[in-house]
Amino acid sequence: MDHLKIDINLQKLQIINNHEVIQEFEVSTAKNGLGEKSGSECTPRGWHKIRAKIGFNKPIYSVFVGRRITGEIYTSELALQYPQRDWILSRILWLGGLEGYKNRYGTVDSAWRYIYIHGSPDHLLQGKPESHGCIRMKNADIVQLFDKVTTQTRVYIQA
Repeated sequence: MDHLKIDINLQKLQIINNHEVIQEFEVSTAKNGLGEKSGSECTPRGWHKIRAKIGFNKPIYSVFVGRRITGEIYTSELALQYPQRDWILSRILWLGGLEGYKNRYGTVDSAWRYIYIHGSPDHLLQGKPESHGCIRMKNADIVQLFDKVTTQTRVYIQA
């Protein structure tokens, strides 16, 4: 695989190899649109790399808070108990920007903004932007993707 491409307009994550799309997944990016500024709750643009993979071998629908597993498994009953949670489930691919002062360093640093590709309650993926800046995926899809990428896999986010 050459890299991953996240197309904001299509709300798709594509695995690219030799300039061809070899696999595609539905995603949900930020409801606030594109942007790099800390606190904006926007999805950052440009080149990134996966800086950390979190959740190896954990059960699907495992709940994470602050990149740590809580021991909970997401259910609709758990969602009713915590209606304000921004659910991070199953796996986390933590992104780090590669473009100085565009998505890396200072107030635009994707890593320090905690921008992830992560699992989310499957029913929240409806083909439209709904996240707080991260790239949300269905749980089976993020588990599959997690197993295909390394911590150096490059990710391009484009409109």
